[in-house]
Amino acid sequence: MNAALDSVLARTDVWRGSGNAWRETLPTGFDPLDACLGGGWPLGALAECLIAHPGGGEMSLFLPALARTTRHKGAAFVAPPYLPYAPALAQANIDLSRLLILQPHDTADGLWAAVRCLASGACRMALIWAERLGGRGLRRLQLAAEEGGTLAVLFHPLSAANRPSPATLRLAVRPAPSGLIIEILKCRGRPACTLSLQNLALA
Repeated sequence: MNAALDSVLARTDVWRGSGNAWRETLPTGFDPLDACLGGGWPLGALAECLIAHPGGGEMSLFLPALARTTRHKGAAFVAPPYLPYAPALAQANIDLSRLLILQPHDTADGLWAAVRCLASGACRMALIWAERLGGRGLRRLQLAAEEGGTLAVLFHPLSAANRPSPATLRLAVRPAPSGLIIEILKCRGRPACTLSLQNLALA
């Protein structure tokens, strides 16, 4: 290959079209989900998690990754709809001393705080809740995640599924009688798939 082509392929925003679509990933803690995503949660990216309502079990998807993250770096919750229950987080092996919980006054303040957490690199992972966030806000989160090499997880209503999004990963999470149904709506370089959480074994 020539030098010009080598420099293009070295960029983080260029996908070769085969193999792992992500330059770096964070294991989800669930082997079949890792396989479906091409290695795990993508770092340097925005993952949009579409839910019917908060508290439907969607947090169980991210607890193993949070535990792994807080062994060495920080993580943040931005505008969680409920006060996180510290004993449950500690039981999931999350280091509470490395977890930042922010309760901004409004969506604009929450977006500002999330962008700062992601771009700084101090937080390897930020979970963000927002009822309404337009394309401009989504792009700011995506760019901040790219800048910091971090994972931005945005919990958004299921009604947003039909709207365009710059997120590199979009999944819809629905509660089921014995677990969760996870539908991968958009995943760069990977086919769409649907998984049932009760059939996923912890890695």
